[in-house]
Amino acid sequence: MEADIRWLDDPRVFRVNQIPAHSDHGFYEDEESFAAGKFTLRQCLDGEWQFCFSVNAGSRPAEFYREDYDRSGWDSIPVPMHIEMAGYDKIHYINVMYPWEGHMFRRPACTIEGTWPEQDTGAAAWAGDGSFSQAAYNPVGSYVRIFDLDPALCGKPVRICFEGAEQAMYLWLNGEFIGYAEDSFTPSEFDLTPYIREQGNVLAVEVHKRSSAAYLEDQDFFRFFGIFRSVYLYARPALHVEDLWARPRLLGDYVSGSLELELELSGWGKAAMALCEETPGHGYQVKITLQDGEGSLRWQGQLPAARRIHMEPAAVGEVIPWDNRRPYLYRLLITLLDEEGRILELVPYDIGFRRIEIVDRVMRLNGRRLIFNGVNRHEWSAKGGRVISRQDMEYDIRIFTENHINAVRTSHYPNQIPWYYLCDSHGIYMISETNLETHGSWQKPGGDEPSWNVPGSFPAWREAVLDRARTHFETFKNHPAILMWSLGNESYAGDNLAAMHAFFKEKDPDRLVHYEGVVHNRAYEDQISDVESRMYEWPEKIAEYLSEHPKKPFILCEYMHDMGNSLGGMRSYMELLDRFDMYQGGFIWDYVDQAIEVEDPVTGRRVLRYGGDFDDRPSDYEFSGNGLLFADRTPKPALQEVKYYYGQYQ
Repeated sequence: MEADIRWLDDPRVFRVNQIPAHSDHGFYEDEESFAAGKFTLRQCLDGEWQFCFSVNAGSRPAEFYREDYDRSGWDSIPVPMHIEMAGYDKIHYINVMYPWEGHMFRRPACTIEGTWPEQDTGAAAWAGDGSFSQAAYNPVGSYVRIFDLDPALCGKPVRICFEGAEQAMYLWLNGEFIGYAEDSFTPSEFDLTPYIREQGNVLAVEVHKRSSAAYLEDQDFFRFFGIFRSVYLYARPALHVEDLWARPRLLGDYVSGSLELELELSGWGKAAMALCEETPGHGYQVKITLQDGEGSLRWQGQLPAARRIHMEPAAVGEVIPWDNRRPYLYRLLITLLDEEGRILELVPYDIGFRRIEIVDRVMRLNGRRLIFNGVNRHEWSAKGGRVISRQDMEYDIRIFTENHINAVRTSHYPNQIPWYYLCDSHGIYMISETNLETHGSWQKPGGDEPSWNVPGSFPAWREAVLDRARTHFETFKNHPAILMWSLGNESYAGDNLAAMHAFFKEKDPDRLVHYEGVVHNRAYEDQISDVESRMYEWPEKIAEYLSEHPKKPFILCEYMHDMGNSLGGMRSYMELLDRFDMYQGGFIWDYVDQAIEVEDPVTGRRVLRYGGDFDDRPSDYEFSGNGLLFADRTPKPALQEVKYYYGQYQ
C-alpha cells in the first residue's frame, strides 16, 4: 500500500494499518525488571528529530522518507513539542469558529458537490474535494529520526506508539509506508517488525495541521500541530497480554466484591502454539492474583493460555470501596508462564471496587449520593502549551486536594495516560471525554443552525466518531476514577452520537454516559445521555427543572465561567445541593488559563500572552483566560471561593 494525500479530505479514512486500541497497561519480562519498575522492552524516541516545515502539502518534500533523501539542510526540533512553540507557523487561539473562517470558504465539510448527500452514495461521492490537501495554507511538518534498535528489542516483534500527534500523520520506516492516523489525543500504534533492523533505521513522519478530522476537533483552545506527546518503541515477549479488561464490582450490599476478567493474548515463536485452537494451552499458563493495599493475597487462580480468556465473576469477599474519601486500590497481577513454569511476562494493574448507579433518579456512588465538586481541565503549560510534564500533573492533583476539588472533566479530549493513574490513586472522580467537538458546524453568529452539523446523522462520519469512542474506551477502561464516559462536547446531536452512546452502554454497562448537547435537540434525549447536563444555566432554571417532574439527575458540566473577577455567585449554585437530591454539582470552567509565556520585546520581562496577542485572526482574544489558576499555575483569588464552598460539600 502507498500513502495517499487524498485521505486528508475523506472523513471515512481515519486510520490505516493501525494496531487496534488496547488497555494502557505496562508489562515486564521478568521479576527483576518488575521489582525495579523498569520497562526493559521499551525504547524512548523522544529528543531531537530532523525537521522541515512547509506551508502546505504542495511545497512539502514529498519523498523525504526515502533513505537516500538529502536532509543535510534541515532544522531540528524537540519531540514532544508543538511546531508553533518551536518558532514555526502561526500561534492561533479561537473558540467556536473553525480557524479557517474568514480566510477561505470550506462548508459543508469535505464534499465534492458542495452539499451533503441525502444518504451515503459510496466512494465516488466522498473521494475528497482537495480542500485540505490542496489548500494554499495547510502547514506540514516533516520529521525524521535515525536510530539503532536497543539490544533488548532485537529479535522480537517491534511496534511504535505515538501517544499524541496533531492532527493527521503518515508514517514510514526505512522507505516503506507503515500507516496513517487521525485523532490527535489517543495513542496510535503500528507494527514495524517487517521493516525494522538493528542499526540505522530511518523513521519518517509527516504531520498535517488540517484534515477532515479538523471538523471533529474544534475545541476552545490554541490550534497547534505536530508530535506533542511521547513516542516510543516496544517489543513483545514471546507470550504477551495484548488487552486487559478488569471489571471489579462492588455488589449490591456495598460490602462484597467480585472480579471479572477478560484477556487477549498474542504470541510468537514456540509460544504462538499455545494460542492455537487445535492445541489449547499447550502447557502455557496464565496466573492471576489479587492483593489488597497491604500486600495480602485476596484471590488467585490459574488458567490455560488462550488467545481470548474470559474469567467469570469470582467472589473476592469483603472489600474496601474506592471513593474520594478513601481511594483504596487493589493490585491485580497477571503472570504468563511457559510449559516449564518460567515467567514470560508480568502485568500489574491497580484496580478499585466501586459502584456507580442511578437510584430513584439520583446518582449514587457505593450507595451514597454523589456530589461533583468539579473543574474542567485543559492540559496546559505556559511554556509548553499542551505539552505538559508529570510535575505539572502532580501539582494539579495537589491543588485539587488542597481546595476540595473532587472531580475533573477532561475537556474536551482524552488526557495523557499518567493523569488517569494519578486520579485513581488520589480519588479524583472523572468524566472522561471523547475527542469530539464540532461547535463551529452548528452554532453560527445569530444562533443555532445545524443544517450541516458534523457528525450529525451523516453516514460518512459515523465510523470516524465510533472509532474515537472505541479508542477512548479501550485505552482507559480499567481506571476506577472514571465514573462516566462523555461522548464529547458541543457537537449538537444526531444518529452518530446516539451510536456512540450505544457503544459505551454495550461495552461498559457498569458506568454512566454523559453528553450535554441533547439540550439543543430533545428528540435524542433518551438516546444519548444518562443525566441532564447543561452549561451556565441560571440557578432558578435548575430549580425549575428539578421541581417539575425531572427525568434524570442534573449536573452542570460547565458553570461559573471564571473570567476576570468572576465566581461571585457560587453560593447560589451550592445552595441547590441542599434543596434537591437530584442536583449533583458541576464542573467550573475552567481550571487553568490558556496563555503562553514569552519575552516582552520592550521590557525583556517574561510575560503571559493570550489569544489575539499573536496577531491571530479570527480569535476570541482573552477568552482563553478563564481559569482558577493563571497559565503559570499561580492560583487566582477566585480559588479561595472554590475552596470555601467545595469544602462545605465534601
